[in-house]
Amino acid sequence: MFDRPLKILVVSSEAVPFAKVGGLADVAGSLPKALAIGIEEQGNDVRLVLPLYKHIEGTEYLTDFPVPLAGELRTCILRKGRLDAHHKGKTESVPVYFTGNYNYFFREGIYAFPDDAQRFAFFCYAVLEMLPRLGWQPDVIHCNDWQTGPIPLLLKTQYKSNPFYKRTATVFTIHNLQYQGNFPPETLELFNLDKDYFVPELLEFYGTFSFMKAGILYADVINTVSQTYAKEIQTPAMGEKLDGVLRMRSKDVHGIINGINYHEFNPATDPRIHRNYDLNSIEEKMENKFALQKEMGLPFKDVPVLGIVSRLVAQKGFDLIDEIADELMHLDIQLAVLGTGDHYYEQVFEKLRQTYPKKVGVVIGFNAILAQRIYAGADIFLMPSRFEPCGLGQLIAMRYGTIPIVRATGGLADTVTEFSPTTVSGNGFVFTEYNSRELYAAIARALKLFRDNPEMWQRLVKKAMSIDFSWARSAVEYIQLYRDAIRKNEAALRTA
Repeated sequence: MFDRPLKILVVSSEAVPFAKVGGLADVAGSLPKALAIGIEEQGNDVRLVLPLYKHIEGTEYLTDFPVPLAGELRTCILRKGRLDAHHKGKTESVPVYFTGNYNYFFREGIYAFPDDAQRFAFFCYAVLEMLPRLGWQPDVIHCNDWQTGPIPLLLKTQYKSNPFYKRTATVFTIHNLQYQGNFPPETLELFNLDKDYFVPELLEFYGTFSFMKAGILYADVINTVSQTYAKEIQTPAMGEKLDGVLRMRSKDVHGIINGINYHEFNPATDPRIHRNYDLNSIEEKMENKFALQKEMGLPFKDVPVLGIVSRLVAQKGFDLIDEIADELMHLDIQLAVLGTGDHYYEQVFEKLRQTYPKKVGVVIGFNAILAQRIYAGADIFLMPSRFEPCGLGQLIAMRYGTIPIVRATGGLADTVTEFSPTTVSGNGFVFTEYNSRELYAAIARALKLFRDNPEMWQRLVKKAMSIDFSWARSAVEYIQLYRDAIRKNEAALRTA
């Protein structure tokens, strides 16, 4: 069955460099390139599709066609672009399709509109109407987050008798279970489904129609972005009321850690940082610290610099930092913070900067260049998250030799383990219980090693930089996941 490359369609509501709100965009923009480059030089036919938002430019018109929605036909304008993947001197181009409709997507912003149910229902239908017109039949449609959840549902219902899709399997990836796409009951009408589907055993979810639940119920295989998060979301504590549905499908729920782009995030070549360095020139990292201190308005001192690059929201554990902030400021450290989010947490860090101007530098906002300079210039990276499906910050930090301090949850638990000077095992510092005293203790352990044993600290830095968190590693696991989905779909066909 698998003596040939796979044909894979990745469906996402956002993807770098075309549209970005969160980490989903990084995954959807990077994974297709890794899959196209292939494993053992055998590339796959990978394509990406996303909505044509107003700000997206430089695309090529392909065609237009009608899309059924709530018993009416709406027009989809199909345009095309590409993603270029570079590997060993070769360039592979990933085709990117954009499904456009003026009424739904020609507006400022991406999400949080009153008609999001209609907008993304149109997107799901447009994807399935697009493929036969392209004459391209995927082995797998890889759906991402709630915006694409209805695609597996449609394939198992309205498109079930369409021979074009008979052998197309589906994978549904949950990037963050908190965001579910729950809409009023009348949303059922968008998909021309009768009321028999609006029951708790199927699409009804506490009085709403849930796009997320549709993906979980009807996809051949489900995965999320770390092994630990895949287990956590099957518990009442972290299942966001969908834990029962996920437990029902537990045999089909998998976890694959996200990767990072090793070409973009490379301290040896990164043009955004002050001084490039690698495993053989780690001493140059110090120059990045001094440059960061200058940029953040901090005194020029060889003290441990703790970095934060994050959305400033409750999920990220900043209430813990707030509780111990004054105590931390009595230590001989500096803190460099970049982020934007909830006004409350923005004010927490602004107040800290005003109170301790010689110890704390804060920039509220998003600045990709400064983010890289914090990754390269800090000694320690703080991620005390309440929950974290995967997390990219800790992966980027380690790539730049900046040691993470994390809470053992989700992808943080799967990528960071406690460092032991005795066995020289582990790659960071970890605390388990969600409380500020445990966070403080983890920071204290890191600072003690940094100050008391510089040689061992350098070994830890080299070890963190040497770990492979590239997309090439994750792509191998995704190929296996796609094959599992194809097998499951084939088995269902045999018993139908």
